[in-house]
Amino acid sequence: MTIKLGVIADDFTGATDIAGFMVQNGWRVVQLLGVPDENTFIPHDADAIVISLKIRSCPPAESIFQSLVSCRWLQQKAACQQLFFKYCSTFDSTPEGNIGPVIDALMDELKVDMSLICPALPVNGRTVIHGHLFVNGQLLNESGMQYHPVNPMKDANLLRLIDQQSKGKSGLINLDCVRQGKQAISRHLELLRHDGIRYAVVDAMMTEDLLPIAQASSNMLLVTGGSGLGGAIAQYHSDQALATPAMGETPPAKGRRTVILSGSCSVMTNKQVAEYKKIAPAMELDVGECVSNAEYAAQLADWVIQQSEKRLPPILYSTQPPETLSLVQEQYGTTLSRHAIERVFAEVTGKLRQQGINTFIVAGGETSAQVVQSLAINQFSIGAPIVPGVPWVHDLHTDCWLALKSGNFGEVNFFQHALEVFHE
Repeated sequence: MTIKLGVIADDFTGATDIAGFMVQNGWRVVQLLGVPDENTFIPHDADAIVISLKIRSCPPAESIFQSLVSCRWLQQKAACQQLFFKYCSTFDSTPEGNIGPVIDALMDELKVDMSLICPALPVNGRTVIHGHLFVNGQLLNESGMQYHPVNPMKDANLLRLIDQQSKGKSGLINLDCVRQGKQAISRHLELLRHDGIRYAVVDAMMTEDLLPIAQASSNMLLVTGGSGLGGAIAQYHSDQALATPAMGETPPAKGRRTVILSGSCSVMTNKQVAEYKKIAPAMELDVGECVSNAEYAAQLADWVIQQSEKRLPPILYSTQPPETLSLVQEQYGTTLSRHAIERVFAEVTGKLRQQGINTFIVAGGETSAQVVQSLAINQFSIGAPIVPGVPWVHDLHTDCWLALKSGNFGEVNFFQHALEVFHE
């Protein structure tokens, strides 16, 4: 069968996010982990291939390189009909990138003169109105994202944000135009193209707004945005209603040995960790130990195993509120502390897998990447959604099940809820 869409995702949680929405809308999706090469298996029985990269916060040149290699593989090897650059629905980036530089590199590679900018994910409260990005009704820069430890977002205006980090000019397709449907959007795209606009920022306030955007962009070789648009593209091609999603598999309860690892410092993950700590064993990572103690990961892994007979799985977390995080970064340095924590999570994961842990519930994009890489997983099948944007994923080779949660996704009881959807 023809592979309709090739997705380049800038982090691992974002990749499972878009893959999950496409599966719910009737598509067969394969998720690959890391940059593909000549030995990567091409899954020709899929509607879409999602490539998970870890390029959101690396130097722009490295982000561009990995994206271009992935783009060439998807276009030349897998023969995908359309390409999609997937970034976070909160547009996590800096004034230098990496969203703008990657979009520019992909546009130049594919020789296209315009692409969409559509991060909206209304089902999770991410909406775009008059070109401004809102999170649960609050402007992006007032939503808690202004405290993001790596990419603090200080502006909600998507046109300004993309203009700052790219080489072209942006224009707006407003909500009134979107709600006039496919033809109106297509006409406005042509007007913007005639005016030399390179990036078309698209308003979307409701999930239903995304379908005409998907229809109007169906002949564009490259589109960019969040997982909401990915789900709408699948809906358009499979003629399914977003209101009646398909369901995938869930982990079997028998034989599950589970741990929760949380590295996100988002507002919601702080609430989720605080809630789960009330009912289950919990251990906060000591950043000083992460930096200086070579045996720390082994000690943490031993603690997890000791809790394995408890009613609920234990949680290891580095999740902290903004004021505590600032003190840690001031004491140890932002880069040193972040890398030390990531290294410890990776080492703990490897040790736990050796001792039979086979289910990992992970919060945070960087932490998710470390866990997946430590498990040496190359490909996921996409299972049932736990909450919108967070599906279960399964690695057939290791028989590991994972839930990779973006920071602000899910309700306060997310961890408890994830444990309740195992099937007997």
